[in-house]
Amino acid sequence: MTYTPSPNYKALQKRLEKSPQGAPASEALFKIIEHLFTEKEAKLVSQIPINLFSAKKAAKIWNMHEKEAKEVLNELADKGLLLDIKKGNNQEYILAPTMAGFFEFSIMRTDGKFDRKLLSELYHQYINVEEDFIKQVLALEPNIARVFVQEDTVEKHEGVILDYERATKVIENATCVTVGTCYCRYKMNSASKGCDKPQEVCLSFNNAAKSLAKHGIAKEISKKKAMKLLNQCIKDGLVQVGDNVQDRASWICNCCGCCCEALLAYKKLGCAPRVSSNYLCKIDYDKCKRCGLCAKKCPVDAIEMKNRRPIIDTKKCLGCSVCTRFCPAQSMEMQRRKQRNFVPKDAFERFVLSAINEGKLQNLLVDNYKLWTYDILRKFLGIILNLPPAKQILASRQMQSRFMSWFTKTNYYDHYNLEFVDHKTNYEHKEMK
Repeated sequence: MTYTPSPNYKALQKRLEKSPQGAPASEALFKIIEHLFTEKEAKLVSQIPINLFSAKKAAKIWNMHEKEAKEVLNELADKGLLLDIKKGNNQEYILAPTMAGFFEFSIMRTDGKFDRKLLSELYHQYINVEEDFIKQVLALEPNIARVFVQEDTVEKHEGVILDYERATKVIENATCVTVGTCYCRYKMNSASKGCDKPQEVCLSFNNAAKSLAKHGIAKEISKKKAMKLLNQCIKDGLVQVGDNVQDRASWICNCCGCCCEALLAYKKLGCAPRVSSNYLCKIDYDKCKRCGLCAKKCPVDAIEMKNRRPIIDTKKCLGCSVCTRFCPAQSMEMQRRKQRNFVPKDAFERFVLSAINEGKLQNLLVDNYKLWTYDILRKFLGIILNLPPAKQILASRQMQSRFMSWFTKTNYYDHYNLEFVDHKTNYEHKEMK
């Protein structure tokens, strides 16, 4: 018998597809959202904006009283489907993304609100068996995730490491830290395919952490405990994969190559250099004992033993430095890559750039058309102003806006008098003489 989802769940799937990350339709996806959202919730969520919005705005969209809208929003936040964020005295909401979002949150909660075993099976089907969704996520530019090099392996050789490349700095600068269940490890263990590494190792930070702690999805911990957990995960040979932003990262997972769906996907589909750290391992073969431990420890099989000699595939290497840490001969050293990966300033910049590259910028703008006079407009236009010319033209074409065409082609260069230099994915500007 052919499976047919209801119109409300079809509408919700289309809403999820509007974001850069997307959510390709499949029977597994519809069964996931049917388990997470009621029919009423699916209908309402399919209508909400992509950006932050208030209960007042939701009430207007839904044609209901603000008090009733707030009750619906708070219930969705309590389920971990929305994040509720305090901005001054105001409460605002945003739909959590699928990956690094409500997929994980539904597994992280332990209060019985969801059937975690059922969801684990559905997530495994949708992400690990089917490939449309994970291919779409991996193709995002900028990517949602990046690898953090293990700092002491760089510092041991007096290497330079920037603050945003340090997992310890993410913890130190956070306004709130929580720990929750590793979604990937729990999911794989439910299918009897996991490992014995600890499960309570997923760290969240800042506004996301505050929302998760408020609703009992993750447990708030001190920065000292977070540092201790991080160090133990490093000793256990786990890889730190986190939010691909320079400021106010929302999460860092401690991943293994056998359970982490991101690492499994990288091994299966490729694209490690796009999420790697800015470091590569170099082997001193005069010191190497040819023991092969580095190849065994590599989480993405980037090291192969050939004639009892470890060979690193730089196209696969994540730059995590796990191999370097476990080398008994200390023959491995982390060195900075010749070309540094571009890391967005914050989540908003990453979201806008991803929307442009995925051809979905219009979804971001139309959803918030009435906010053009707000601060978000200035922030958005600031990002557009700092794009290289090619990306500005792409943005303009997608927006189909005479205003943006005029702004980027005329006012931009004449008024700001700037010359832009495009260095592939990285960009910078300088004043024209």
